[in-house]
Amino acid sequence: MTTKSASRVEIQRLRERPTAKVLIVGGGINGLGTFRDLALQGVDVVLVERNDFVSGASAASSHMIHGGIRYLENGEFRLVKESVTERNGLLKIAPHYVKPLQTTIPIFSTFSGILAAPLRFLTHKQGKPRERGAFLIKTGLTIYDSFSRDGGSVPRHSFHGRRKSLETLPELNPGLKYTATYFDASVHDPERLALDVLADGLAAGPHARAANYLEAVGTKDGGVLVRDRETGEEFTITADVVVNASGPWTDLTNAALGQSTRFMGGTKGSHIVLDNPRLLEACQGREMFFENNDGRIVLIYPLKGRVMVGTTDLEADMSVPAVCTEDEIDYFIELVSHVFPTIPVTREQIVYTFSGVRPLPHHDDTAPGFVSRDYRIVPGTIAGLGDTTVLSLVGGKWTTFRALSEHLANETLAAIGVERTVSTLGLPIGGGAGFPATPSAERDWIARYGADVGAERAGVLLKRYGTKATFVIDAIAGWDGQDEPLAAAPSYSRAEVDHLIRTEHVVHLSDVFLRRTSLAFTGSITGPLVREIGEIAANALGWSPNRRTEEEDAFQAELADAHRVQLESGDGSEAVRSR
Repeated sequence: MTTKSASRVEIQRLRERPTAKVLIVGGGINGLGTFRDLALQGVDVVLVERNDFVSGASAASSHMIHGGIRYLENGEFRLVKESVTERNGLLKIAPHYVKPLQTTIPIFSTFSGILAAPLRFLTHKQGKPRERGAFLIKTGLTIYDSFSRDGGSVPRHSFHGRRKSLETLPELNPGLKYTATYFDASVHDPERLALDVLADGLAAGPHARAANYLEAVGTKDGGVLVRDRETGEEFTITADVVVNASGPWTDLTNAALGQSTRFMGGTKGSHIVLDNPRLLEACQGREMFFENNDGRIVLIYPLKGRVMVGTTDLEADMSVPAVCTEDEIDYFIELVSHVFPTIPVTREQIVYTFSGVRPLPHHDDTAPGFVSRDYRIVPGTIAGLGDTTVLSLVGGKWTTFRALSEHLANETLAAIGVERTVSTLGLPIGGGAGFPATPSAERDWIARYGADVGAERAGVLLKRYGTKATFVIDAIAGWDGQDEPLAAAPSYSRAEVDHLIRTEHVVHLSDVFLRRTSLAFTGSITGPLVREIGEIAANALGWSPNRRTEEEDAFQAELADAHRVQLESGDGSEAVRSR
């Protein structure tokens, strides 16, 4: 049985009624969060995204929900307070994807950086790089703890000397003097969390519509001209307010609409993902977070049975795709050796790389690491849109997306003269609603919903989708025939993948591998798996044999070009890394 994709259905709905009170351009986490917020108020709202949802800057995150301890040095106390508050809130409203993350800082000196810190605070210039010593880090963590007073969402920090540090983490560099340990939070599946945010907005009612692969390309007849990137067809959407939430591309979106702006000055951040069991074990489930000797903050992060290493902070050229370079890989390998000097790390262990551009404000000669991570909303008008109010979002990050979306929605509501009726503060997101908070509650949930798929499988699905796993279980139960694990990735099943493709706005094969599942991130892609999921997608979406082949070839090319993973020729049973 084939079906028209959810994406095609949404575009058809827009063509039939190309008007709205609010049009949001950009389907990253901030655009999606604002869409959800406005939809919950009953606002007639449309969101368009030129690629797949959450495929730009939001897909290149460090998988952290954090208060931003280093922002204290920038003097961004408001942002730190908001970030810590939102971190604690997300632990409660999105517990299926946001979890406490124990974080350890290895420290190699006692007083280093004390004289340089005030200069950095006052000027935001990097100066000569110096590692921060124990005194400075202790001061920062004490202040950081003071921002987290909501009943103990996470424990307060602790400090240990060399002996106890090496007893706990014996593979650490024996040259360290101290370790500091504190808690932030992780988001293991940021793309899936974003899809939950989108689904919440769409579930609010037919007044909320969102389409991917629909690009804002200009203005026409007082509205925004959009182009269907699959068919090339164009039509105009009119709205009272246009929200430009296109992240690092905000200036480019404004330019396409006929207005020259210079709001953005994003920096590039790259990551590598390693299959290194010894390094994974050495981390003991903790993120290692520290400052390299060039002054950059970096992390070593155990995730999904792999170890992610990041990140860089380099000036970005928006005219070329952001990809992880050879120099960045050398940098990552060197920094791991600084923390775990006896653990070999090689290029052959890299299973995936990714890179993106942070949506930071234009910053002239401010050092990239000191560019504000805060956000602002810039109102204006664009000639081709007449009296339509245009709100351009500058900045924003994953941790604060709910608060930012509330702020942006409030500005939008004021512009259209509508009162807020629903608060998103404390409102569960997607599969976080009713998520079992204790082991006994989890057992009860599995016993209640696992009859059709078995207890073990129900537990996997609960972890993967939160309480929205019930929809997947229903799809499996209604599958035509016997559901089977994927031969090339048995933790997923054919009915499960079919459900994702039919219901989650999948247009291309890459949408499945890169954002609906973790298969690419964990290095699980093989030629047989591409063909297996290609077959499921073709059956679900009615692809011709030629279209299926094109999709498989295009995805493998994207995997090689953007993520440095080259599938072997032949049967494709192994993946080798582009080096």
